[in-house]
Amino acid sequence: MAAAMGSKVSGDEGRNKAIACAVFKHLSLDLNKLSSESIGGSDIASLFSNILQLSESKDSLSNEDQIMKWVAFARSFPSEADACLASLDHLNEDLKQKAILLGNGLEPSVADIVVFSAVHSFVSHLVGTAVQKFPNVVRWMDYIQNMEDFGGVFEKIVVNKPDFQPLKVSGYSKATEVLAKDSVTNEKKKKALEKELCEKDAQCSISVLNIQIGVICKAWKHPSADSLLVEEIDLGDGSLRQVVSGLAKFYSPEDLVNRRVVLITNVKPGKLRDVTSSGLVLCASNQDHTVVEPLIPPEGASLGEKISFSGYDGKPEDVLNPKKKQLEKITPHLYTDDKGVATYKGVPFMTSAGPCTSSIVKASVM
Repeated sequence: MAAAMGSKVSGDEGRNKAIACAVFKHLSLDLNKLSSESIGGSDIASLFSNILQLSESKDSLSNEDQIMKWVAFARSFPSEADACLASLDHLNEDLKQKAILLGNGLEPSVADIVVFSAVHSFVSHLVGTAVQKFPNVVRWMDYIQNMEDFGGVFEKIVVNKPDFQPLKVSGYSKATEVLAKDSVTNEKKKKALEKELCEKDAQCSISVLNIQIGVICKAWKHPSADSLLVEEIDLGDGSLRQVVSGLAKFYSPEDLVNRRVVLITNVKPGKLRDVTSSGLVLCASNQDHTVVEPLIPPEGASLGEKISFSGYDGKPEDVLNPKKKQLEKITPHLYTDDKGVATYKGVPFMTSAGPCTSSIVKASVM
């Protein structure tokens, strides 16, 4: 692996300038706006926050929380060699089964650009057995540098790839037979793995949730928890469902009465501080959780109507199994877009009367 960058990226200021240039190009921002103020001194988190402010007119970064996790990784990437190797070991493990750090496809994310920029100088100087210890990192960096146009900010890392030598077999032989059998076996294993992955994806898809529209008929303070409220919610089926919500800091019981809400109705009933709860009211929240608001169903949507998601047509489970941790895997993908529309991975919460919304844009939903 050839050394790269040299004097192009050295020290915190040089590293930050390289990161800024790379992110600016990735987000298609005007490089003329790149200044010492936007670089933000030596702190990568400040640098990235400044860049996000410049990109407000662009498409929203829906997974900003996850991006900031990798910004923190880049920020803490050490300068001492042994500590760098330890950090690379964690990154190598994380990339074991992924082509990119964030996202569901093959398109590099902002997180990939930031981390690539932070580790490039160190990785580009690794040689011999040190390179072999981090095959996933090297594969990932080679992929990113070939997918992204860094405009000369980073010189390409030269990755030595072994030449493919086909097996030479004269006529039909035992080797040919073995290869044929192996091919059939591998194809069966591949199909079995694809089936298993599809089943796992289905278990963690939004389609397992039964999300419905209801109206709060009655609300009162939880008898033993100041942060909780208890609500009776009508789903239009003639019976009332009792739900405990952590909304006491944001609403009085009177504020919630007659309010239409969106709730998950197939969570396993349980007790919160000795009060039974049989549902989960979905709310939008800003980043520091100082503003919280129940999602708003559109006017004209019927009580009890189920929320649908285009492209996710599976049947909801009767009752979610807490051991599968399905909610924990799904809720990180729930958020409002830059217009306040509630979405799952960018797909709107849809009813017969339109999408569910919130006045809080770019908010997490939980």
